[in-house]
Formats: sequence, C-alpha cells, structure tokens
Amino acid sequence: MAEERKGVVTMRGNPVTLIGPELKVGQSAPAFTVTGKGLAPVSLDQFQGKVKIISAVPSLDTPVCDAETRRFNEEAAKLSADTVILTISLDLPFAQARWCAAAGVDKVTTASDYKSHEFGEKYGTLMKESGLLCRAVFVLDKNNKVVHSEYVSEVANQPNFEAALEAARKAA
Repeated sequence: MAEERKGVVTMRGNPVTLIGPELKVGQSAPAFTVTGKGLAPVSLDQFQGKVKIISAVPSLDTPVCDAETRRFNEEAAKLSADTVILTISLDLPFAQARWCAAAGVDKVTTASDYKSHEFGEKYGTLMKESGLLCRAVFVLDKNNKVVHSEYVSEVANQPNFEAALEAARKAA
C-alpha cells in the first residue's frame, strides 16, 4: 500500500490526504508514463537532457489551473530552448487538447494521469478524497534531479512561479 500523508495541503480549507511520497530537492525524480495527445504515452525519458518544469493541477477546466497553465505558457518563451514545461492533470487528453486550443496554449505539453495514477502516486500528488492531483510544481535538472519542489499548501492558490522559474533558469 502506498504511503499516505495527511495535512500537507488543504482544498478549500479542508485537509486532504496525499497518496505517495514527498519529493524533495536533491533526490532523483521517479520515472513515469502518462497519456498525451492522441492517447500516446508520454514518459519522463522523452525529455532526457532537458530541464523540466512539471506542474500538477487538479483540472485545466477550473479558474486557478487555467490561469496557472496560461502563465507557464507565457513564461516558456522566456526560458532556454532546452527547458520544457509539462502540465499533468487527470483531465482526459481530448479535453486537454480542446482546452489548449481554446486557450491558445502551445508551449506547454499537457498530459493526463487518468489511466494508472502512476505520476500522482510516485510524486505524492494524488488526493485520496477526490481522486484528483493536488497543485504542485517540480523542477528537474537535465539529469532528472529535483532542484525545486512545491506542494501548494492550499489547492485553490497559485504556486510560487518565481521560485520555480528561477530554479529552471539555474538548472539550464
């Protein structure tokens, strides 16, 4: 049975239980495979040699997740060419593609953890009560070492963009 962590984050003020370990700066990021456009597998290995900003969100179809993903899309243009931004949610890949088209988001790779919850369980972002991912941002260097980790304490709040972006710039 997977590790459970209580009281790390709240959703609308209510404490939730996160399934999986806490990822900490300095450790190697676990490999994972999620589902991308056209139901194609998207794995961490595909981004080898790049700096990765991984943004976990509950659903792109909510105002806070929408704003966060749009912001990361804007910031992507200011980052080095060897930096990628992935946004992972449990939204189906079809809904993610539709949202990206409507929002004009074209610099962020969206992927879904709907099939196995592998990402959520390995990165400690799966909320037991709702079955959704909590809001979290991880920055991995070119060798998949965690250089920034933030589990946003209240799911309805935005992450610390500047801290994540600065970590990505330093790792590039």
